[in-house]
Amino acid sequence: MNGTLILARHHESDWNKMGKWQGARDRHLTEYGFQKSEEMGFLVKDIPIDEAFASMQVRSIETLSCILNTCETKEVPTTHAHELNERDYGRYTGKNKWEMKDLVGEEEWNAIRRGWDHPVPEGETLKTVYERAVPYFQKNIIPKVLEGKTVLVVAHGNSLRAITKYIESISDEDIEHVEFPFGTLVFYTFDEHRNMISKEMKKVKSEVNA
Repeated sequence: MNGTLILARHHESDWNKMGKWQGARDRHLTEYGFQKSEEMGFLVKDIPIDEAFASMQVRSIETLSCILNTCETKEVPTTHAHELNERDYGRYTGKNKWEMKDLVGEEEWNAIRRGWDHPVPEGETLKTVYERAVPYFQKNIIPKVLEGKTVLVVAHGNSLRAITKYIESISDEDIEHVEFPFGTLVFYTFDEHRNMISKEMKKVKSEVNA
């Protein structure tokens, strides 16, 4: 019997709160982010987690720790992988998103944030993130789900959008309209051919300036 994949985005960091693009920059959760991460744990409190994955970035690691602590889950094997890291926003790192919107215009701003292969100076596109995150997912994560394990992955908005694109066979054009919300857990099941059978979402109320 196949297992379950659970995807979760890290919760609010200090730069999320300030409306800054953080990308590859390592930032800690805020007090609100810790609180909401613990609430996310209650959504899976009665689900035995067999294995967990997180990025190498501290906001992802802190969120995962809060979820597992709330679950009172002991000794969950956990892997941290740079392939699951957030998109590098290059020269835009540290800039205020809303000020940038006024500067470059809404169309360009939306393309920067959500576009599939829209370049940013010295940074990554979503396509670039897909090219590192999805092969890692295919090799290291989905096989464990097909073994019957319940696997929790805590990562970032864009690395999770890339994985979602793969799982749900979303087109390059349509992925521009897909966001992975804060405070949300997405549960997937698959058949033996790695095709999605079901998708369920659970969420806690979250207000994040991102």
